[in-house]
Amino acid sequence: QVQLVESGGGLVQAGDSLRLSCAASRRASSSYAMGWFRQAPGKEREFVAAISRSGGSTYYADSLKGRFIISRDNARNTVYLQMNSLKPEDTAVYYCAANGIYYSGSRRPDEYDYWGQGTQVTVSS
Repeated sequence: QVQLVESGGGLVQAGDSLRLSCAASRRASSSYAMGWFRQAPGKEREFVAAISRSGGSTYYADSLKGRFIISRDNARNTVYLQMNSLKPEDTAVYYCAANGIYYSGSRRPDEYDYWGQGTQVTVSS
């Protein structure tokens, strides 16, 4: 069992940056690829970014490539999502998730085994 806790969300203005963190309850680094998803009100959960177990490979939603950066610190069992040049349409609850057996860059929520509770990001115009 892996517990994930997100932090770092908040209310910001368009153009600002935020860094989200996802802390794992135990040593997930060697066993799990990690992903970030987001869900806006009335919309389906969508893939944001993913990172391989070692951190050597990263994957992004095409629309977010260049603005968002995923990274991980396996010594701290923590995954990060750096979000730059935020836009109002980035407003959503952001979730991190752990993927134990599927392709590291999976974009499918059903291929992730564990989820955090989410952190709200609100971007005002």
